[in-house]
Amino acid sequence: MTMAQQTPPLPLGTLTTRAGWAAFVDQPPSSLDLLGDDERKHLTDAERDTYDQARHLHHSRLAVVATPTVNKVTKLGRRLMLLNRGQLSARRGLIVNGAGETGKTTAISQLGKHHEHLARRRRVAPGPFLPVVYVSVPPASTAKMLAAEIARFLDLPLPKSFNQVAITNAVCEVLHTMSTELVLVDEIHNLSLSTRPGAETSDQLKYLSERIPATFVYAGIDVEGAGLFSGLRGQQIASRFTVVATQSFAYGTSRQRAEWAALVATLEQVLRLHRHEPGTLLRHAEYLYRRTGGMIGSLSALIRDAAIEAIIDGSERITLDLLEAVELDRTAENQRSTTSKR
Repeated sequence: MTMAQQTPPLPLGTLTTRAGWAAFVDQPPSSLDLLGDDERKHLTDAERDTYDQARHLHHSRLAVVATPTVNKVTKLGRRLMLLNRGQLSARRGLIVNGAGETGKTTAISQLGKHHEHLARRRRVAPGPFLPVVYVSVPPASTAKMLAAEIARFLDLPLPKSFNQVAITNAVCEVLHTMSTELVLVDEIHNLSLSTRPGAETSDQLKYLSERIPATFVYAGIDVEGAGLFSGLRGQQIASRFTVVATQSFAYGTSRQRAEWAALVATLEQVLRLHRHEPGTLLRHAEYLYRRTGGMIGSLSALIRDAAIEAIIDGSERITLDLLEAVELDRTAENQRSTTSKR
């Protein structure tokens, strides 16, 4: 394949903007293939840099793996949306809860991407259409801040004179007009019901769910420990939301080890390195488990980092020594020497 035939992935923005979300939904799988040795040898310096930059970008976003969590969240989310179509109030929702690096954001974003593709295919009515909205709860969020985050996603101008009610009304009007069906709310653990602003933000979410005929899906870290289900407000949330727990992969049984090996093999298959020996990472599957504590986010980061370094240093392959040299997140490094089979 020639340089002109390469189709590297495009850089993405942030999921919390309409343009960024659209780019994420529309981004096709990378079709970046390795050049032949002879063709690569005859690249100019500029062409070599362009080729390597395309591979860096490819490795910075390895393929999303359809893990059990992704499949479960997508299946349950779709079912809840069908259930909510006939509801005028008290719609059911979904909370994806777990530790960091266990795939929460990936799971809800894949649910959103799957639904948007489906909704676009089914759309027959003319006019503007925005089936999915994705927002992140700001730290120490207030009700007005949350409404403003949704408005920002929608590219709504917010005059300084707008108060919380005005912003909320504007948001609801646009979401109705755009036929929004799914609202994804990430970082829900930033909402503390023990504080007045947090409680008011919770009320705001409940109010939005009553005003907008959409299914709400939350994701956060240790939401129960953060008090999301505490008190009367928490009881209301608990009575309407199904909770899916994300967790690190286990490695104690043959089936669990096979699931981990399949994950490693899938990530290895999409590497674009000229001297990497296929099956190397699979042979080191147990090491990779010990190194990452079974956390998919840490595994992905380790392999992506190593692949990029292999291009930079010219080795073009991932070895055990290279994996050892990569520094991971603090949680993974702390677990490195203590993780045991489960």
